[in-house]
Amino acid sequence: MSDPTRPHPGLRLERTGPVLTVTLDDADRRNAQTPSLWAALAAVGGTLDPAVRVVLLRAEGPSFSAGLHRDLLTPGGVAGEPSVLGLAARGEPALRAAIEEFQRGFAVWSEVPAVVVGAVQGHAIGAGFQLALACDLRVVADDVSFAMRETGLGLVPDLAGTAPLVRLVGYARALEICVTGRVVRADEAVRLGLAQVAVPRAELDDTARDLVEAILQAPEAAVRELKPLLRGAVDAPPVDQRRAEREAQARLLTALAGGTGK
Repeated sequence: MSDPTRPHPGLRLERTGPVLTVTLDDADRRNAQTPSLWAALAAVGGTLDPAVRVVLLRAEGPSFSAGLHRDLLTPGGVAGEPSVLGLAARGEPALRAAIEEFQRGFAVWSEVPAVVVGAVQGHAIGAGFQLALACDLRVVADDVSFAMRETGLGLVPDLAGTAPLVRLVGYARALEICVTGRVVRADEAVRLGLAQVAVPRAELDDTARDLVEAILQAPEAAVRELKPLLRGAVDAPPVDQRRAEREAQARLLTALAGGTGK
């Protein structure tokens, strides 16, 4: 019988009331990512208990994630994982379909009603950076190093990270970060809006949990309306956003009037 707290060898789950802690747990490989890990993340997000109000996404070891397991881009690949070069050899339609599946492990976190908090330390490179960007909020350690290295490999970020990056820092800064592959450290990450706060490494977990507790203090119904309302505000035409605001408010006020609001 499979262990529900271990949906993948590199992933650990812990549920405490309304909080689900999702931990990248392959510290020896600096939490390098593979398609099977992305599938596991997609499954966790896709089957998230509606009673979960906050997801805390964190990682063991010195690095949040050093990014894609580099052997995936070699002819030998990684045992038990699909070969990226093999997928490419099958032609663009098959490759696009595979990438679409990979992206689910990242995109799903914007779709869940829970607020997703990332606690990020050390290297968050490529896929690691994009997984951090999949979170709604980010707390970082003072040793964090964000970088998009895909362009240097002749590729582009393709794991649902381009849209949140541009929304957070703007087109020109996002282009500069991606095309140069340079490192964004903690103080700049906070200044650019990539992180809400930077703290000493020893304080990262406690600070992230303080943020989780603060979120839990807010009325649940309002937070569940607020997340999609604010996420949609970036791209929605003003008339559509105003409609979304009044519809959300009407639902909340109706529930309050009926004595069922939280």
